[in-house]
Amino acid sequence: MRAVVQRVSHASVTVDGEVVGRITEPGLTALVGATHTDTEEQARKVARKLWTLRILEDENSCSDTGAPLLVISQFTLYGDARKGRRPTWQAAAPGPVAEPLVDIVVEELRGLGARVETGVFGARMSVALTNEGPFTVLIEV
Repeated sequence: MRAVVQRVSHASVTVDGEVVGRITEPGLTALVGATHTDTEEQARKVARKLWTLRILEDENSCSDTGAPLLVISQFTLYGDARKGRRPTWQAAAPGPVAEPLVDIVVEELRGLGARVETGVFGARMSVALTNEGPFTVLIEV
């Protein structure tokens, strides 16, 4: 699994003109993608990493400060644009594989005590955020 994580001052995700997830204070936005061979344990590992990643102000983590997370599924993290000008999506897991894994990331985070907002799996989403730092990290497990 992969996650692109950004330290944000606020962030939101909108579907069909309606805000479906929003954090209004400093925290993390995580774009999460899965490939065909990813497992539930990898999803749980991504969640634990997101919860304890020390990229907030003063090297704190969400677990240290209770900062919120906005988790958004994104199959394009497995796009491959090495050849030609049009990416392929062959490495991205199909919805029936990826959706339960992203759900496990969210459930595990909540089980750890995190405040988590989400997008809508498979929907066309508009993501708005203010990246603080800027600070962006790639997690791969």
